[in-house]
Amino acid sequence: MGFCIFASSGETLFVREEFIAAIKSNQAAFKIEVTDPTIERLADYYELVLESNPILHLVGPCSPEEFATRHILESLTLLEFLPTNTRFADIGPGAGLPSIPCLIAREDLSAVLIESKEKKAVFLRGAIEKCALADLATVIDRQFSEIKRPDVSHVTCRALDKFILNLPRLVKWSGGAALLFFGGPALKQELEKRNVRYERRLMPRSNHRYLFKFSQ
Repeated sequence: MGFCIFASSGETLFVREEFIAAIKSNQAAFKIEVTDPTIERLADYYELVLESNPILHLVGPCSPEEFATRHILESLTLLEFLPTNTRFADIGPGAGLPSIPCLIAREDLSAVLIESKEKKAVFLRGAIEKCALADLATVIDRQFSEIKRPDVSHVTCRALDKFILNLPRLVKWSGGAALLFFGGPALKQELEKRNVRYERRLMPRSNHRYLFKFSQ
């Protein structure tokens, strides 16, 4: 298996074919069907992440298959819970996960990406432009707590810094929006501690990572 190599010089060994093959061979396990043109666009996005990763540390080093499954296909499990024409907020998206893969896969969706780290926000704006998503996505370079919740019906979060610590404020900030958070045992424990009723779905290829769906 080839691996994505993040060299200190910024040079990236990118194996596009392995990424595409991994999407095609693993999508059934995630109950997702991605068209060939969409897979090509996802591969373009993957390449953008790899180019910027040595400087911005958007994701940890991983093989093309790991990126395809752990980042792209996992993100696309969100689609089942987003009705037609949904506008959603993605809190702390970093590399643009899960929002950018979802926007690539479904043109009826739109999103507000709230990323407090300035350099990552710059990357997100560039990725949105290069992936032809400028009409579907807006980037706000602030902490979510510094702004009023945008006009969205759903809020998602996949890898926010100090997620559990920020959870109470994030839930309150989200108001009546449907919440779709990725997490593991710590998030489950915190939700149960707060007597929050939730649904959860185990992520394929994982024994402890879930997508939690709940509302305030």
